[in-house]
Amino acid sequence: MAKGDPAVSSRGRRAAPRSRRAAATAEPELVQLLTPTGERIESATGPDGTEYRVDFTDEEYRGLYRDLVLVRKLDAEATALQRQGELGLWASLLGQEAAQVGSGRALRSQDMAFPTYREHGVLYCRGIDPIMPLGLFRGVDQGGWDPNEFKFNMYTIVIGAQTLHATGYAMGVHMDGKTGTEDGEAVIAYFGDGATSQGDVNEAFVWASVFNAPLVFFCQNNQYAISEPLERQTRVPLYRRAGGFGFPGVRVDGNDVLASYAVTRHALDNARLGQGPSLIEAYTYRMGAHTTSDDPTRYRIASEVEAWQAKDPIARMKAFLDKQQIADDAFFAEVDEQARAEAVHLRERVLELPDPAPVSMFDHVYPHGSPELDAQRARFSTYLESFEGSAH
Repeated sequence: MAKGDPAVSSRGRRAAPRSRRAAATAEPELVQLLTPTGERIESATGPDGTEYRVDFTDEEYRGLYRDLVLVRKLDAEATALQRQGELGLWASLLGQEAAQVGSGRALRSQDMAFPTYREHGVLYCRGIDPIMPLGLFRGVDQGGWDPNEFKFNMYTIVIGAQTLHATGYAMGVHMDGKTGTEDGEAVIAYFGDGATSQGDVNEAFVWASVFNAPLVFFCQNNQYAISEPLERQTRVPLYRRAGGFGFPGVRVDGNDVLASYAVTRHALDNARLGQGPSLIEAYTYRMGAHTTSDDPTRYRIASEVEAWQAKDPIARMKAFLDKQQIADDAFFAEVDEQARAEAVHLRERVLELPDPAPVSMFDHVYPHGSPELDAQRARFSTYLESFEGSAH
C-alpha cells in the first residue's frame, strides 16, 4: 500500500478502519510552502521525494500578490455584471486564484495551455485582455483571442474535452521533436475534480502516458463537481490515479501560490525534457457558486465555507508580505486602487459591447452555407420574433 494510505498506521500495521466520510474529510498531505497564517516554509517534499522550493525577489513576491488581487477583483466585477443582466452566465474562480496564478506564472512563453471555462487567472497571466472571456459569456463572440499568439487555447465548455485536445497537441509536440531540451515546449491541461469522472479525461491519461506526451494534467480540486462533494466522486486522493496510468502524481496546496508555482514549474520542466506526463492535484476550494445559475447553499453548509475562508490564498500572501516586511500599507492600498480602477474600466468596456445576436450562431457553421442550415435559421428567427411580439 502507498505511504500515507489511511488504512495503514505509522508503523506499517493495518490501522482500525475509519468511515469513508472521515477518510475523505481528513486533512490531506500536500506540498505547501506558505501556511494559511502566512508562515514561510523553506522547502517541501513530494510523494516521490522531489524537493520543492522557490527563490523569488521581493519584487516578484509583490507581483504575485498583485496578480491575485487583480484577478479576484476582475472576477467579482464579472459576477456583478452578470447579476445586472450584462452577461448571460459567469463561472467564478473565487478561492482558486493561487492555483491559477501560481501555475500560470510557472508557464514559459513557449508552453501551450488548454483551459476549461474558469481559468480567468491563467488567462490573465498569459497577457490576454480580461474582456475577452466576457464577450464569450455575454454571447457576442467565441472569446476573441488568438490561441497561437498567446499560447492559450479557447475556453472549453464540454467537461473534460480539453484534456484530449491537449493530449493530441502534446503528442504532436513530441513527434515534431520539440522536447528533450530546456528550451522545449510543454503543454498543460486544466480541469476540475468532477471532470476526472469523465471518460475523456481517463482516455487522455492513457494516450498521454503510452505516447510519452509532454503534458501536465492540472486538476483544480475545488471539492465539488457542481453539487457533488469529493467523497461522492472518489475513494482515494485524485493525484494517486496517475500511478495506474504509469506517470507521477502530486497533490499541492492549491491556496498556496508559491507551492502551486513550484510544483507546476517542476512538472513542466520534466515534460519539456522528455520525461512524459504528470498529474497535479491542486487541493483548493470554490468559495462561490459553480456558475451564476447555481445555488451552493443547497448542497453545502456555511461552516465549511468559513473554514476554507480561513485558508484564503490572498490573505495568506498578504500576511507573508507583512511579516517579512516585503510590503507595507502603502503598497497594499496602491494594489487595491489599481484593482478598483481596472474593474471600473472593464465594466465600462463591457457596457460598450453589442447586444447578443443569437441568429449569428448560424453564420460560420459551413463556409458556403447549407439549405438545411438556412431552414434552421429561418425557423429560429421566427421563434425569436414570437417573443418580440409578445413583449408588446
